[in-house]
Amino acid sequence: MKIYVGNLSFRATDDDLRAAFEPYGEVVSARVIKDKETGRSRGFGFVEMPNQDEGNAAIDKLNNTDIVDRAVRVNEAQERPPRR
Repeated sequence: MKIYVGNLSFRATDDDLRAAFEPYGEVVSARVIKDKETGRSRGFGFVEMPNQDEGNAAIDKLNNTDIVDRAVRVNEAQERPPRR
């Protein structure tokens, strides 16, 4: 299950994301999305958890909680529509 994490602090790292989600189950990947030109965080990221139930539990528990001093929005990631 791919999980979207929005409103991330610009100081948050991949390791911060992983640490927040690991108490709820196995984390396959955790990535803060960065600007290609500046290398700075874009304020959101994605976490991948292989177990649907664990992913849903993480979403329920972590939505509107603080990760690196900022309340985050957490929900299941949606497929991006194809670019034209």
